[in-house]
Amino acid sequence: MQKIGYEKSELRSFVMQLLSDKIKKLENFIDFTIEASRDIKKTPKYDSIREEAQEEIYQLQKQLAGFYDMQKSMAKVVNSESEKVRLGALVITNKARFYISISLGEFFYDGDRFYAISEESPLAQKMLGLTVGSEFTLNKIHQKIVEII
Repeated sequence: MQKIGYEKSELRSFVMQLLSDKIKKLENFIDFTIEASRDIKKTPKYDSIREEAQEEIYQLQKQLAGFYDMQKSMAKVVNSESEKVRLGALVITNKARFYISISLGEFFYDGDRFYAISEESPLAQKMLGLTVGSEFTLNKIHQKIVEII
């Protein structure tokens, strides 16, 4: 299950690229929605359709702002080695692989499943400061830290 020897700088670049791709996709979707709202013809339901489109654009823009904040947060993620779990650490447990960085969730890298979690998440809070061999339990799931990169 566990592949040893991940290159953290490559993983960081991969996460940055995933985030950039999500931003680009969302920007394109916002542009498409704006164009579509302009093309709505005057019909009896014109006002309600246009209002729904505007609400959708607003929600997408809020989501986009969150992604921009994540990009700024990634600038604080360090690539240096550490013996303790901290921001920027790649933590491999007996159950999963966690990249303490931003709240991006599950992704696949080099054929393996990873979870990008923010340092504010309950899971990261449980792990912060722990070292290899440390054990912790969250939501009745017991894990042991196998490696910290």
